[in-house]
Amino acid sequence: MQEIKKLPKRFVEIGDLKVGKNNNICDVPGVLVGHYSLNNEEHNTGITAVLPHGENLFKKKVQAASFAYNGFGKSIGLLQIDELGTIETPILLTNTLNVGKVCDALVDFSLKNNPEICVTTGTVNPVVMECNDSRLNNIREIVLGKEEVTSAITSAKNNFSQGGVGAGSGMVCHGLKGGIGSSSRIVEIDNQEYHLGVLVNSNFGSSNSRGLIFKGRNIGEEIYSMNKSVGDLDKGSIIIIIATDIPLDNRQLKRVAKRAALGLARTGSFAGNGSGDVFLAFTTANTEAHFSKESFKKIELLRDDCLEKVFKATVFATEEAILNSLLYSKSLKGYRGEVKSISEYKNLYEDLLIKE
Repeated sequence: MQEIKKLPKRFVEIGDLKVGKNNNICDVPGVLVGHYSLNNEEHNTGITAVLPHGENLFKKKVQAASFAYNGFGKSIGLLQIDELGTIETPILLTNTLNVGKVCDALVDFSLKNNPEICVTTGTVNPVVMECNDSRLNNIREIVLGKEEVTSAITSAKNNFSQGGVGAGSGMVCHGLKGGIGSSSRIVEIDNQEYHLGVLVNSNFGSSNSRGLIFKGRNIGEEIYSMNKSVGDLDKGSIIIIIATDIPLDNRQLKRVAKRAALGLARTGSFAGNGSGDVFLAFTTANTEAHFSKESFKKIELLRDDCLEKVFKATVFATEEAILNSLLYSKSLKGYRGEVKSISEYKNLYEDLLIKE
């Protein structure tokens, strides 16, 4: 299991909005992230847990919505999120074939913390999302279970590693080492600051790197000309988690989630046939108690005609989170070959980085 590394300064400036203190999803107050990483000769895989808050999520649900931009994926729990508009467990990211065991472990975690489930109240809706890490991980050996899930959840904090860690351990993005990346923005509304953060697990793009765009520059074409690597199909995927403390309902959150596709496109994705591009958005405002004697609830909502800043923040934070997933990652020799880090080609984009 990899240790938490000290986060470096911000790499690249995207857009014109102010960035949160740590430039990650945990700049949204209450949000926590934890990892479990498994790295050896056979396996580069893991689990990343995103907790909308540190309390009991089953008892204190958050408003949410999902959007499958391209639904080549095996996520669990999105159907009920879209029907009821709430999340009631931690959000777990893992590899494609391990979804079942991770889901079982998440159910077990929920049952232990909520003895009322299926006794005096209904069932629980576990949320598990995935990407395929089979190039760098022996994915057929389904090695992640209860201990690993518990470790990811209980280690969650507001300062976490990015790059090839947790669920991002075995990810490949644009033919380069991808994984976990995050970024945040501050949105000012009526002279009050709100926060929006994005976390991605990047595993998309053609293996020849040709489509990669870095802050508007198609450096992928130059990487391709150096390597002449084959394979131009987009067979990967990306999970994008969007968090905010702005008071929104699930209809508005779905609108926000859709905008992540624009940030994704700005890095060179065309959402190929085999790419699972699945987005999930939630707000820490307007929480909903599972047990309540009230028949009605009062909530505060942002007007739709004030959503433009939120959309803009989502696009910029998504683009930067994807670039961060590449910039934090190191070259890795895995189960079926070696994948280079984008840092091997730093001369192609060094002038676009923030100067010290």
